[in-house]
Amino acid sequence: MGLLSNSGSFVRFSVEGDMPASFWEFAAERIAMHAFRDIDDSFEEHSIGWVSVMNMFDSEFAYASYAAGDYIALTMRIDERKVAPAVLKKFCMKEEERLKKERQVPKLSRGQRLEIKENMTLMLTKKAVPVPATYDMCWNLGDNTVLFFSTSGKAQASLEDLFKKTFDLHLVLQVPFLAAGRLIDPALEERLAELNPTILI
Repeated sequence: MGLLSNSGSFVRFSVEGDMPASFWEFAAERIAMHAFRDIDDSFEEHSIGWVSVMNMFDSEFAYASYAAGDYIALTMRIDERKVAPAVLKKFCMKEEERLKKERQVPKLSRGQRLEIKENMTLMLTKKAVPVPATYDMCWNLGDNTVLFFSTSGKAQASLEDLFKKTFDLHLVLQVPFLAAGRLIDPALEERLAELNPTILI
């Protein structure tokens, strides 16, 4: 469930680093540079980039459609070609049997089996249809925080990497302790720092 859903799960990041003076011009250039590139008509295995939160096929962002006041809303789209292990195993065994029969040998060497596996992986990957996945994010420029609408650790790592490449800024996941540090009265920061973890069992 994403940004435009009635409900959803999200994690919060803080944005660390200095933003350029002409931020919106910089953002427009870098978002376009890291917009999603379709791989349906190629043999590439993986593609990642930004698309509109309104339409996963819109990576042109006419009229800076990602901007809303002091917010930037984008969707990270990842397309991957995947081969099911059972399918790969079947094609490898089939090819091994063909070669054993052709060469009239009882078994193949480990090197030959590895070569078959590599060739079958390449062949099946080229035939596989890219599977898309989308993850929304909303960046509040006012307090430099990002809401990311996925609790997947793998997706969060991909976001951190894409965000860094796009904006030259780091994302830091806001665990409860760090979130408290951002929200607490400055007069109480010292007391917060003195807290120790406790197992409540």
